Amino acid sequence: MILVNTPPRYGPVAMTLHWLIAAAVLVNIALGLYVAEVMEDHDPMHGPILQFHKSVGLTVLALSVLRILWRVINPAPPLPQSMAPGIRRLAHLSHSLLYVLILVIPLSGWLMVSASRSPMPTNFFWLFHWPNLPFFAGLARQAKTSLHHDFNVAHLWLALSALVLVPIHIAGAFYHRGREDDVLARMVPWARVGPAPTNLKR
Repeated sequence: MILVNTPPRYGPVAMTLHWLIAAAVLVNIALGLYVAEVMEDHDPMHGPILQFHKSVGLTVLALSVLRILWRVINPAPPLPQSMAPGIRRLAHLSHSLLYVLILVIPLSGWLMVSASRSPMPTNFFWLFHWPNLPFFAGLARQAKTSLHHDFNVAHLWLALSALVLVPIHIAGAFYHRGREDDVLARMVPWARVGPAPTNLKR
């Protein structure tokens, strides 16, 4: 089995990372909105759901680092030459922004938890305690409060940005489906793709 990307399609490693991250991001957006907007703080499930939210977020962070490293050493299949230049640039921009978001959203959450005045240990899927970032430990209480607030605001706005960008990404997939090109099919394991383009870009 060829694990790396080829000109006509993504390889199994890239596909697996893509769909795992996509599923985890959607689950965590839903969990974050539920905890923030629906659940009461005194709800007995508040703590466990928050722990699960943090665990999924840290998983997204780890998988995203692997995905980016894999992308660096594996050229992505090029977009069809038939695509308009503007659409091509928009596709590259949206993908770049998604890569940024899947890194900085969980990172901002980790920073927020680590800067808490009374940091609650992150019980990673109830297997072990994920450590907080150490450079907040010696800060004064007031400094921690300010940083915790800033990271909380950043985490919220980044998550809201994902609520905009993810539907755009999904709409782009349906756009390619409507065009009947192979852009969507090359990320679906069982789908067939046509002849490979002649150019290969990172």
